[in-house]
Amino acid sequence: MNDSDRFERLAEKHAQNRHARLEGVKRWVEYIQTHPPEEWGPQQNAVVNEQLRSARETGLSAEHEKRVRAFAEENGSD
Repeated sequence: MNDSDRFERLAEKHAQNRHARLEGVKRWVEYIQTHPPEEWGPQQNAVVNEQLRSARETGLSAEHEKRVRAFAEENGSD
């Protein structure tokens, strides 16, 4: 397989992944529009908390953490 074929296969895979992510977002939007916040809120919190936990476990460099904290402070986030 040459580089051009590899690039085309990778581009196709990325397009498929993007499509799948967009479909997931559309399903979530439909869900939150048809269910009360008391139902979907804890589910969303669980997802976000897991993403944060996972990010913390990646062992980010101190410099990167410093940049993220500075960005959050500049943009009014905790």
